[in-house]
Amino acid sequence: MKLFYAAGASSLAAHILLEESGLPYSLEKVNLDTKTWNHGDYVLINAKSYVPALQTENGTLLTECAVILEYIANTANTQGLLAPYASSAYWDQRMWLNYIATELHKNFISPVRPGNWLPNTQASQQLVYQRVLPRLKFVEHALEQQNYLSNQHFTAPDAYLFVMTNWFKRLGYPFGELKNLQAFDAHLRERPAIQRVLKQEGRPHSLQANKN
Repeated sequence: MKLFYAAGASSLAAHILLEESGLPYSLEKVNLDTKTWNHGDYVLINAKSYVPALQTENGTLLTECAVILEYIANTANTQGLLAPYASSAYWDQRMWLNYIATELHKNFISPVRPGNWLPNTQASQQLVYQRVLPRLKFVEHALEQQNYLSNQHFTAPDAYLFVMTNWFKRLGYPFGELKNLQAFDAHLRERPAIQRVLKQEGRPHSLQANKN
């Protein structure tokens, strides 16, 4: 498989899950400002022009982070990264993937994304905080008695949630009453696969949370 990514963007979740899965993969870095990659115009690869995009073993291109995570997890079906289809745990994990994609991911990026209606100012950053905080409080409550979102071990939604806590930290927001999420973030940073991925991607030059 081939993952098209940008350092620190939502593609980080797919990168983490690929590394956790043990599946063979390669990386193609995308410049989101110029919409290019090593071989030219990225829009020719993905007409949506954002990341992640995953080229599967048979050449099919997948987009949308939650879909890509489910594909990786199902391909690595012996790793327990997603519960068996139609099980109660599966539906729980699908709910988490969709919640993170629609309630957290999009609310992190919308007001301060380049070209949108608000400049990247203190006021716009505060608006992002006001939008994501109540949604993160819902996750905070879910983590009261467990270290992971579902099934008491690391699964696909955890990789996606880690991107959200990583953005939260990089945007300089205080965890404050979100102690369970703070512990979740710290706990996941101890995973060898995540350490390898963070080292591979390096320190982003800009807050990709504002772009993806």
